[in-house]
Amino acid sequence: MTSLLLALSLLLIVAYGAFSWHFFSHWRGVPSWPRDPRMEHSLLGILLTVQAFCVLVPLVHGQLVALGVGHAVALVAWLMLVIYWTGSFFYRLEGLQLFLMPLALVTLALALLLPGSHPGYALTNPAFMLHLFVSMLAYSLFAISALLAVLMLALERALHRKRWTPLVKTLPPLLTLEKLMFRVIGWGFVLLSLTLVSGVLFSEQLFGKPATFTHKTLFGLISWLLFGTLLYGRSRHGWRGKLAIRWTLTGFVALMLAYVGSKVVLELILQRA
Repeated sequence: MTSLLLALSLLLIVAYGAFSWHFFSHWRGVPSWPRDPRMEHSLLGILLTVQAFCVLVPLVHGQLVALGVGHAVALVAWLMLVIYWTGSFFYRLEGLQLFLMPLALVTLALALLLPGSHPGYALTNPAFMLHLFVSMLAYSLFAISALLAVLMLALERALHRKRWTPLVKTLPPLLTLEKLMFRVIGWGFVLLSLTLVSGVLFSEQLFGKPATFTHKTLFGLISWLLFGTLLYGRSRHGWRGKLAIRWTLTGFVALMLAYVGSKVVLELILQRA
């Protein structure tokens, strides 16, 4: 099983590398081969199915779920790709491929190089499994909103400087990107709220111990307040443009410090599970 997972992971790394080269070459205006969105979407669906096996199977050890830092970021990247792949049926999501394909490649490599160590959580605890899924989905949505914010920033600068690059020509209009970003943030905020409330109120049922105020909780609350303020400012005062981009990226950084930052410090620096 281990050799099969390794072979499939390496195959996926090569495939996402080819996808990355494909999209970057079109962005630079020197395409290696023509765009075929339908074929790209179909191939990505196949890769995601294989990636699900490579990402999910290593997490399960007996009756426990063990999330090392490498596997955690690989799982988030896979969820981001699933959201992108599903959303492509309903929205024009051009531009996100430039980030998502290299991200998939890097996180798959990290899962192989940094599996980490973790005592694990019982699969027989449905409350924890639901909490874990909702939290990971929230992180994935906010990561996508951050990527959309970066695309908005790039498009806004290009329009201001009147630089009509191939990337600018393929991106959706700025207002479309902005509406999509706020829609993603709205769903992410709902899921993050559920994650924080369940983690505090049902800590003993989820983790087997009372809730404690840690730096992970602190940064989680900071992120929640930042995104909540942004949504309020959008609804009440019509916040948009660079102001919305700054709030989005700041909230995402706080969220990453809450989860990924804590895992990196504990597992890679302090060498603790």
